[in-house]
Amino acid sequence: MFQQVDRILICKLKFYGDVLLITPVIASLQARYPQAKIDLLLYKDTKAILAADDRIHQFYLVEKKIGPIDTIKNYLSLRRDLKKNRYDLIVNLTEQWPIGALVASLARPSIAFQREKQLWNKLFSRVAPMTGTHIVEQNLSLLKGIGFTDSDLKPQLQLHYRENDAQALLTQDPELKSRPYVVIQPTARQSFKCWDDDKFAEVINHLHSIGLNVYLTCGPATSEQAQVQRIASLCNTTPDVRFAGKTTFLQLAALLDHAVLYIGVDSAPMHMAAALGKPQVCLFGATNYQQWRPWSDKAVLIWAGDYHPMPERKDLDRTQKYLSWIPALAVIDAVDTVLKNVATQGDEKK
Repeated sequence: MFQQVDRILICKLKFYGDVLLITPVIASLQARYPQAKIDLLLYKDTKAILAADDRIHQFYLVEKKIGPIDTIKNYLSLRRDLKKNRYDLIVNLTEQWPIGALVASLARPSIAFQREKQLWNKLFSRVAPMTGTHIVEQNLSLLKGIGFTDSDLKPQLQLHYRENDAQALLTQDPELKSRPYVVIQPTARQSFKCWDDDKFAEVINHLHSIGLNVYLTCGPATSEQAQVQRIASLCNTTPDVRFAGKTTFLQLAALLDHAVLYIGVDSAPMHMAAALGKPQVCLFGATNYQQWRPWSDKAVLIWAGDYHPMPERKDLDRTQKYLSWIPALAVIDAVDTVLKNVATQGDEKK
């Protein structure tokens, strides 16, 4: 089984950052089966983060938040399309039972993570235990169930964008390439992952004082844009907010790629910065930072648990800003350390 593999389907139905974090699985499969066409089954909106990845042959997309009849039609249509491809290998990295049933209905060689319910395990040709601490390690551990060894695994994240993504930014800000800047994304989907607005303003004031421009970014949600505006209003010098809530994911990638530093909380842009190899300072609170930290050796992580006890996941209050325990000075000190390292590495390359 899995000797001759010419067509592969990878299933991952979750959020943007989770989809980016499966790119090491894509790279590992491509290295083992260089002739294979690799397809992805994703939620429709999350395609945006991998839209420029030319390793992907075809995207198949699941609609979210549609009525039951339309959902059934969506799954039946997907099944018809997927059935035609006669996959040699289906790698299921998602937990949804409907996707498990869909994979089983294709009657092709497949693998998924082992679960306690035997009904789930019977949906796949093989199941394997999940091992590892970080989500990247955990994702890659599934491939060990089909004979991959540690030396076969390619653990690097990859994020691609197009030239026109970068050009779209330059059209709005022609000076973008001529001055050093920092990108800060203070927002997240959930408020318990956010830090205090006034503390972000203190960090921005410090960056301005040492001659760095600051771009504040966020998602398109009205609440996120309002948060960015609040932070900007608290700063001594207003940071640049022209891109806040107005970029595509790949335009954001282009913005991150030319930054000297990224600062943010536990959200997809943090993983994007890691995939682009950018130095960063990231803030974590009550989420499992060992599992979800940036997959990068250029990241400094500041955990609120070093300043105040964090709750167990079962006791998590999603209205509480756990990051509030992190003092602004701790972030400023981390920023200075990272920037000093960047400058030292730049001098060594000359």
